[in-house]
Amino acid sequence: MKKCIAVLAMSWSFQACAVDFSGVYDCTGQDAHEGAYTGTVTMKLRPEHSHAADASYDFQLDVPNYGVYTGHAAVHGHHAAMHFALPAEQGEYGGKTHDFGTGIAAFKKNAKGQWTFRKFYFEPGFKGGNTGVEVCTRQA
Repeated sequence: MKKCIAVLAMSWSFQACAVDFSGVYDCTGQDAHEGAYTGTVTMKLRPEHSHAADASYDFQLDVPNYGVYTGHAAVHGHHAAMHFALPAEQGEYGGKTHDFGTGIAAFKKNAKGQWTFRKFYFEPGFKGGNTGVEVCTRQA
């Protein structure tokens, strides 16, 4: 048992400082109900709510012909939880579409040295429930 605990402890790695993922990202996505789409994500670091490897962000996803989803992201190291929603005036909470959800993303650098992330998301109320995947690359 001691050997197992030691291996588990060594497998955990913690960063001393968070990477700043702020910027504008070009995205392509595949939504289970709506199909393929493109969009632009803007992430802005909230330094007053960020400490060591934990960072907080304002999050915005602009999808042409659907709307501007606003939200936030909580990041630890290279992994993020993201909440997004269409504002009430665009039909979100209490409206017809219930177009809001939560995603989980992993950040990494591509061959060109740009930050990218892949996000899986779940929307519990949109059309009886919905999922999708986005792949986003930070603009140079």
